[in-house]
Amino acid sequence: MSRKAGTNLMDLVVAVQDSEQYRTLHWEGTFADYLALVQENPGVARTAYQRLYDMIISYGSERYTQFREELLHYKFFDDPFDNGRDAIFGLDRPLMELVQVFQSAARGYGTERRVLLLHGPVGSAKSTMARLLKKGMEHYSTTEEGALYTLVWQTPDGEMPCPMHEEPLRLIPQPARNKVLDEINEQSDLAYRITIKGELCPACRHIYRSLMDAYDGDWNRMIEHVRVRRLLLSEQDRIGIGTFQPKDEKNQDSTELTGDINYR
Repeated sequence: MSRKAGTNLMDLVVAVQDSEQYRTLHWEGTFADYLALVQENPGVARTAYQRLYDMIISYGSERYTQFREELLHYKFFDDPFDNGRDAIFGLDRPLMELVQVFQSAARGYGTERRVLLLHGPVGSAKSTMARLLKKGMEHYSTTEEGALYTLVWQTPDGEMPCPMHEEPLRLIPQPARNKVLDEINEQSDLAYRITIKGELCPACRHIYRSLMDAYDGDWNRMIEHVRVRRLLLSEQDRIGIGTFQPKDEKNQDSTELTGDINYR
């Protein structure tokens, strides 16, 4: 009787499994496969601010007038994730200003180089705003519109995921970047151009150079050691989203911001 009951419970668990969705969320392919994805949907190569702004806009908005002032209410801040538990009320004007900052950063007007400080009295929803943005980005990364990817190195010692979850397009050599970007942006209907800024992280750069030396500069052979995987943002797993808890000034630990050696 107990075995039958256990089987029934197992059936309930199996019934809610979605293998197709799992394969979609854990997609893996070659660098060439990723380039095909980018060409088909350039949005996968957006910057963090572009994703954040698009995520907020995707939930829609509505205009209304209050005291002869036209305001814009973003439905994202109604908390569509937890049935309104973290919904924000009466702060549409500050939220409009916050979204305008995100829009400016998404378009590369310089705001993306600044640290944003939410300043206000106790109970003014500062933490709630941050919590909503984190929940929103976690969910957005699981959708087709919010998909993003990272690279993994295949080395003789085994797999080495990029510790910084790099944008795979940074593997493209500088002389070829402009031509590749022109080709991508010509077919894009996004409000902003896709760009490749910055270089690989030190760990990836070391492997990149070692493989290029081993193959006498043959980029095609080097890139065969790269696999591209879909990346799901997670505050709990510290993937793409980090939380820094304030402490007493006498026991602050800067490594929470700068990182430290993993002794495990």
